Amino acid sequence: MTTESAHVLVVDDIEASRYVRASWLRRGGHRVTEAVTGGEALDLLAEHDFDIVVLDVDLPDMSGFDVAERVKGDPRTAAIPVVHVSAAFREAEDRITGLNRGADAYLTEPVDAGELMATVEAALRYYRARALAERLADRLAKLTAGTMAINAATRFDTLVAEAARAASTVLSSPAAAIGPTVDGGGRWFARTSGDGEVAVGRGTEFEDLPTGVSVVADPPWDPGTPAAVVVARSAPKRAVLLAVPPAAVGTDEDRNLLVQLAQATVLAAEGLRAYTEEHKLALVLQRSLLPRELPSVPALPMTARYVPASAHAEIGGDFYEVTRLGDRLLIAIGDVCGHSIGAATIMGEVRHALRAYAVEEEDPATILRKLDAMLSRFHAIKGLTTMCLLLVDPADGSAIVANAGHIPPLVAHRTGSHYLEVRGPILGIGLPRPPSTRVHLPPGALVLLTTDGLVERSGDDLDDGMSLLLDAVHPDTDMDVLCDTLLDRFGHNKKDDIALFAFRLAT
Repeated sequence: MTTESAHVLVVDDIEASRYVRASWLRRGGHRVTEAVTGGEALDLLAEHDFDIVVLDVDLPDMSGFDVAERVKGDPRTAAIPVVHVSAAFREAEDRITGLNRGADAYLTEPVDAGELMATVEAALRYYRARALAERLADRLAKLTAGTMAINAATRFDTLVAEAARAASTVLSSPAAAIGPTVDGGGRWFARTSGDGEVAVGRGTEFEDLPTGVSVVADPPWDPGTPAAVVVARSAPKRAVLLAVPPAAVGTDEDRNLLVQLAQATVLAAEGLRAYTEEHKLALVLQRSLLPRELPSVPALPMTARYVPASAHAEIGGDFYEVTRLGDRLLIAIGDVCGHSIGAATIMGEVRHALRAYAVEEEDPATILRKLDAMLSRFHAIKGLTTMCLLLVDPADGSAIVANAGHIPPLVAHRTGSHYLEVRGPILGIGLPRPPSTRVHLPPGALVLLTTDGLVERSGDDLDDGMSLLLDAVHPDTDMDVLCDTLLDRFGHNKKDDIALFAFRLAT
């Protein structure tokens, strides 16, 4: 049994011995490069790729033991087998030294052609089997990492970008990916570039995709360039396509890796599609529980914003409410703890209960006591809620305020900005509540109510966030501009949703 041709480095300072060994190896079908000294051999190893080194023990500049040790100590050449050949008889200790310092085999003269060739071929078989195993392990590790990145994608454009990157990394070649049809707007596609970056775009011309593994002479994303294409699909409009140059899938192993990536991508796309649809339904539910429009009160203009948490987080229970009570307005902002459809549902119950209690009770502290009793009885633990209530009279600027563990109202006026000193325990735990606080809001005063999603930052104290918000609010700023500016500055990539409500007393 013979191995395929190899590139052999023969190192020996005796020309006759070097010539004989090189001749045997060349007749065996191998390509041979010759070196006279240890230094020359190390230089050649640094510049060229070799499959095996046949190394004399006695060299003029250093011992073959030293050369073998340096070869095995360099990560680039550590896997190359080294066969020592000694021109003179050696004691057993010399053989042991040679093997301990890196040699894979040790031959002593006289060595015949058959023994040398058998030793070289045995070492090459082991070396190549080890190289194949390491290559496969490396590719499987890259496949695992790529699959994890694909499954971690939270958007379809990210999904196809990670699929293209994974195919490029696993197969060490340029790659392209086309994702499933989304939102009726065509497909996302991605393509790796020479510098390792991934370009992502969207198109509608990829409707009739091929099936299986095939060679396409003119794929739509790179005209004129042949590509090997693999397509996995769960439905006609949900196909995922991965493409690489044909040379990158020369073996069954290459094709199987590409197929596994395509299958992982289509499964991730199905999961992402289901999550996206569920998230949209949940957001529709939550928005349906918020006021559809704010009352028009010339003496008390107002505006509100609601921003859901970042796309990968579940919905929350943040809300705001405005209810007319004669000439006064009951304004509320609150947050049901937790992030789930359950939290949003409890939020809807709290809003409706708030309006029902306000029909009979106008005092904010009394309304909070009733809400606390309702939540403690019907939603123990899961119904923990923070809330701030203001009963505002636009005619004279008076306000009655009660708080339940919520961020207090921020009042901004030309004379200065401050948070109202109103406190109280969270709702849903049945603790005694303080009475309402009466305050006077000067003409032109701007009042801002927010949930903690706007000011809370991971690792920072909530008071620091509230101080930053206080500095950012200016009383003369248009309220819509102010809300948008605050959300742009403080509201990006938050894990909690945000409710924001502002009103201003007429001057």
